[in-house]
Amino acid sequence: MPGFLLEVGTEELPASFLSDALVQWQERIPQSLEANSLKGDVQVYGTPRRLAVVIRGLPSQQPDREEEIKGPPAQAAFKDGQPTAAAAGFAKKQGVELDALSVRPTDKGEFVFVQKRIPGRPVAEILTELIPQWIWGLEGKRLMRWGNGDARFSRPIRWLVALLDETVLPLELVNGSKTIQSDRLTQGHRVLHPEPVTIAQATDYVTTLKSASVTVDPAERVNLIAEQVKAVAENLGGYTVIYPDLLAEVTNLVEYPSVVVGKFEPEFLELPTEVITEVMVTHQRYFPVFKPGSFQQELLPNFITISNGDPKKSNIVAVGNERVIRARLADGRFFYEADLTKPIDSFLPQLEKVTFQEELGSVRAKVDRIVEISEQISSQLQLGEDQSQRIQRAALLCKADLVTQMVYEFPELQGIMGEKYAIASGEDTEVAKAIYQHYLPKGAGDIFPETLTGKIVGLADRLDTLVSIFGLGLIPSGSSDPFALRRAANAVVKITWVDNLPINLDDLLAQIVTDFAAKYQKDRASLTTALQEFFLQRIRTLLQEEKQIDYDLVNAVLGENDPEYTERTLKDLLDVRDRALYLQQIRNDSTLDNIYETVNRSTRLAAQGDLDTKQLEPTTVVRQELFQKPSEIALYNALIESVPQTQAAQQTRNYQLLVAALAKIAPTVSNFFDGPDSVLVMDFDPEVKRNRLHLLGLVRNHARVLADFGAIVKNL
Repeated sequence: MPGFLLEVGTEELPASFLSDALVQWQERIPQSLEANSLKGDVQVYGTPRRLAVVIRGLPSQQPDREEEIKGPPAQAAFKDGQPTAAAAGFAKKQGVELDALSVRPTDKGEFVFVQKRIPGRPVAEILTELIPQWIWGLEGKRLMRWGNGDARFSRPIRWLVALLDETVLPLELVNGSKTIQSDRLTQGHRVLHPEPVTIAQATDYVTTLKSASVTVDPAERVNLIAEQVKAVAENLGGYTVIYPDLLAEVTNLVEYPSVVVGKFEPEFLELPTEVITEVMVTHQRYFPVFKPGSFQQELLPNFITISNGDPKKSNIVAVGNERVIRARLADGRFFYEADLTKPIDSFLPQLEKVTFQEELGSVRAKVDRIVEISEQISSQLQLGEDQSQRIQRAALLCKADLVTQMVYEFPELQGIMGEKYAIASGEDTEVAKAIYQHYLPKGAGDIFPETLTGKIVGLADRLDTLVSIFGLGLIPSGSSDPFALRRAANAVVKITWVDNLPINLDDLLAQIVTDFAAKYQKDRASLTTALQEFFLQRIRTLLQEEKQIDYDLVNAVLGENDPEYTERTLKDLLDVRDRALYLQQIRNDSTLDNIYETVNRSTRLAAQGDLDTKQLEPTTVVRQELFQKPSEIALYNALIESVPQTQAAQQTRNYQLLVAALAKIAPTVSNFFDGPDSVLVMDFDPEVKRNRLHLLGLVRNHARVLADFGAIVKNL
């Protein structure tokens, strides 16, 4: 079966585009082939100077296929059993004889159909059509035009290889006055193999390029780099950390990776480790080398970088890199020493000159709001005076390092430097840690703050951002979320869950929104509703994706457009988490099956009554004198017995008590519906009917303490 190669040669591609392009081709090319009834083993390759795909096992042509084509209505195609001009025209157009036509009924009457056999097209013909779509269909940031054409790509395209086995597939890419024709000639490594390279056959691509000092497989380059970096670090008497983002970036910056080892003056190690690693990893794309057993706290005066040049000249490359990092570290030392000459709180006035958001004022104004919200959270949690004072101090200082020289030069160090400067200024240790920790978690998979002070200030910061940005109407839509509001809301919920903080989010939002609406003259009610809906969406997503709760159980604990459940969810985030987890547990162990039928049936019927959903006590809403059957008396007595267990479940969040009560009452409910003493719920007497609906409403209400059983799907 034929093998196929496409290589698009370019000027040096940005690492981010290369990474995205490989993913796009790996997804889209198999889909494109399948849409044309073709299959093959698709392997995508790429380096800074090329994108390539090798497809093995392609058929030589598409399979033949049968296609049914609909023609004119039968009454127009045939008259008195004879074909009309309409039938003859349709047959001629389809290239078939009249006797090949058939008549079949449809929703719109009888129509003429013809069954045609469509021969498969040669694979070379199809690939010629698909290749331009694959190339020009790639998406990315800041695509550019070059030459005098309108074609857009990440970087100028310089050559094109298209081989079907050993045959060049004729193809042209036209860009204004320039035409790039396909060939079997590619380029090797720019330094190590500057001569053109001839590819004899499509499936020889990887080995041919390797002989020209180009490793086209990104996965192979990843392994080569990781292994070399680790080995060199060990030879230096230390170890390194293979940062995933750094590894991915350097992999896409080289075609033939080789390790270069550099050094710098040991006196620079007096700088905080985070400063040095930030310079290395983020700004210079170096791998730092740590002392053994130091747990990333102590560095050796060395670095490892990946070169795309001649390994024989690595010493020259090292000298150039050493010159650069020496200058960067000298700058860092100057900034660090200058910042240390002032106490951290002396930077607060400068925050007034830094804009948080044009309509919301300065960062200093935001800090004041964080202080106020932190105080509200502390009050809600009934924290002691000492703890509350630490939280207030940390809230006041949490953004002070933004105007330090170090953070101005290296923004990624915000919070990290704040902690160090606070310690140097004699601040309480927990206050200092909170300045860094209030930014945590920074994203999915990140660590959470350890100190209560860091947790509270982090919550306050995010809640201020959410209310303020929502208050301006800048609500995330689609994938657009420039203020990272989804991440902020997720962090609020997750910090609360991880640390079991009994925070009443509903009350907090009400307080913050009221203050914001009064100051900025915004509508309090609409802003509150928007924030509530947004948090409910985030809670729903976290329960389903992170807690692995079935979608219908999430609907059941959150309620569907149910204000009572909305309020309950936001007042007690711990409760909604526990109810969801418990529901999933009893589904998995089949306990839910024991109560589902009776509770769900009661819930559906109770919806036709008018009983308040919070009512649990039968004696005040059920009239015993209206009972006509023993099953009514039995259900009434069972409900009375259930009240203490349900109330205990509400108070302790021990929902096993509630489910045990529902399981105990289930046979009584079944007898009420279908037993020898069963009743007609929808009795002709409206008072009897209402009384029986109240009994079922009470069953529903007890179950509602756990969830809305009407939202649960049976045997999911």
